[in-house]
Amino acid sequence: MLTGKQKRFLRSLAHHLNPIFQVGKGGVNANMVKQIGEALEARELIKVSVLQNCEYSKDEVAEQLASGANAEVVQIIGNTIVLYKESVENKQIRLP
Repeated sequence: MLTGKQKRFLRSLAHHLNPIFQVGKGGVNANMVKQIGEALEARELIKVSVLQNCEYSKDEVAEQLASGANAEVVQIIGNTIVLYKESVENKQIRLP
């Protein structure tokens, strides 16, 4: 689990990122979780936007993505979810 200080640090890093995935009407599927897992391995910190037509709440989507990709939800702001997962081979972010 991330501490408050670590989440604040990650939020500041995520501020400038653009969402690279969108969750729409179909919700979360296995293929999306796999792709998000790969993106997290490459980048460690990503944003996912939840579209208006999504049938699930953004909290449910965040929970599904985080548990499926074995990641941490840093923040849910508006319709955007910020996810973090420490990379195994491509570590770039040093947490405080």
